[in-house]
Amino acid sequence: MPGRHPHPLATRARGAALLLVLWLITLLTALVGGFALAAKVEAMQGRVLVSGLVAENAARAGIEYAMTRVDLNDPRRQWRPDGQGHAWQYGGAEIEVKIVDENGKVDLNQADAGLLTRLLQALGSDPQEAARLASAIIDWRDLDILTQVAGGAEDPDYASAGRPYGAKDGEFESVAELEQVLGFTPEIYARIEPHVTVFSGLARPEAAFASSQVLTAMGMDGEAIIEQRRQLDPVTGLPVGTTPDGLSLVGSRSGTYSIDSRARLTDGRETVVRAVIRAGGSAVPGMAYTVLRWEEGVSPR
Repeated sequence: MPGRHPHPLATRARGAALLLVLWLITLLTALVGGFALAAKVEAMQGRVLVSGLVAENAARAGIEYAMTRVDLNDPRRQWRPDGQGHAWQYGGAEIEVKIVDENGKVDLNQADAGLLTRLLQALGSDPQEAARLASAIIDWRDLDILTQVAGGAEDPDYASAGRPYGAKDGEFESVAELEQVLGFTPEIYARIEPHVTVFSGLARPEAAFASSQVLTAMGMDGEAIIEQRRQLDPVTGLPVGTTPDGLSLVGSRSGTYSIDSRARLTDGRETVVRAVIRAGGSAVPGMAYTVLRWEEGVSPR
């Protein structure tokens, strides 16, 4: 009996069905792969988010711990607010904390033009630029409309520069106001910001807490003074000696501190919290301090 050959239409139907099955398998494989990739990405995002929260909370813990150490009664265990770094561990994170008493900074509302000029020079400005910027600071805060001899900036100068707000003619309420003062660029502001304050009320900073640049602006050998401050009496835990002009290296504290807390996790994640804290007087029940400024974010380092 002769063999039967499949009908051409049936052969084509089976081929089409096979092709359809292959396409469905390919589609399902792609869908499964897509779901797996999405799940992997979400898991990675979750780990990054958790890591960021852990680092952030560790850095916040550094702020809290710094406030307990800076006010200890025993100077031998106390963290002095002079900008020196202090290492601490918390929840598996490595934390570095730096504390500076605001009395160790140059007060924008009290410092004279000479101190401001020398500080700007110590931070890298040439003498002419430093004098002009210092004068602009004075013109910003003074009540008159007269431009300083070294340059400065009053309302007409701001108008010529396309800044309609003019000089404030009032005290600085925050260090950030410097960004509005004519002549200050983001680079200059970044250099000076760690060394100035609006909270001390002092015409001359406390040498016991001042940075090398501020000490230099005060007419001292900044590096030598900082090295001298690190020589502590083993009995009292306090710095020994005085500055060349007889100023104490113990200093009078303001109770208001700039604190930088940098937390680093084992996976390399870093977060930094920067705050200005005033001990006591908190309006929030249960808080032992008042937050005057707070910044936080991922460290670029």
